[in-house]
Parts: sequence; C-alpha cells; structure tokens
Amino acid sequence: MSVSESEFYEVGMSLPPEVRRHVALRLLESVDPDDAFDHAAEAWLRTEAVTAYERLVQDPSRAVPAEDVRARLNAKWAARS
Repeated sequence: MSVSESEFYEVGMSLPPEVRRHVALRLLESVDPDDAFDHAAEAWLRTEAVTAYERLVQDPSRAVPAEDVRARLNAKWAARS
C-alpha cells in the first residue's frame, strides 16, 4: 500500500499533538539522528522545562527531593525486566 506525501501529512495532522510530536521526532531521527536529538532537546528546554521551572517558582512546595527522584528511578529501573 502506497500513501502519497499529502495523504501522509493529512493523516499525521489528525493525530493528537503529543502523538504527532513523537511521530515527527521519530521521522526526523530516521533522517538525521544527531539533528533529531538536538531538536528534541531544544524543544524540551523551550517548553516543558520552562513550564516546570515556572510552576516550581510559583509554588516551591511542588519540589521533589533528589533522594525521592533517585528512588523512583531506581524502582523503575529494577522493574523493567
């Protein structure tokens, strides 16, 4: 089955934004892995990281101690297999 570029674009644009973002990054990575990482990191820094920082400044009680973060990551790592 062959899909034209415009059909592919239309279907892609109908996806929810978060899914569309992941698909776009995977497609970009298939062309240029280094560039894809740079774009993803830059996008994260300009959006999610900024938002999280602003929320933390507004409400410092949202902070999670580093020990708790490490414990959660260790638990996820241990549960992966």
